[in-house]
Amino acid sequence: MAQQFNPQNINAQNIKKRTSVLVFLKGSTAPLVLYVENPQELYAELNQVMKSTAAVLIEKETTGPLKKVCFVSNQIAAIAMQEEQYV
Repeated sequence: MAQQFNPQNINAQNIKKRTSVLVFLKGSTAPLVLYVENPQELYAELNQVMKSTAAVLIEKETTGPLKKVCFVSNQIAAIAMQEEQYV
């Protein structure tokens, strides 16, 4: 039987999943990738803010590479949730 390629001897038990919230801003080519404790809650909050016509300043502290981020709600073009695997 053929053996699968596993360059770093990564055991399937060591693979974890995390979910991030992607915020696509108008005029930006790459999204902001936000890692937070409760991504579903942040997604719902940003979804509500997008429905409002008033511009609101949004400031969040995150657990990923971006430690603190700030943007204006009327500059949000889209939001998404992304699930990724890591070791």
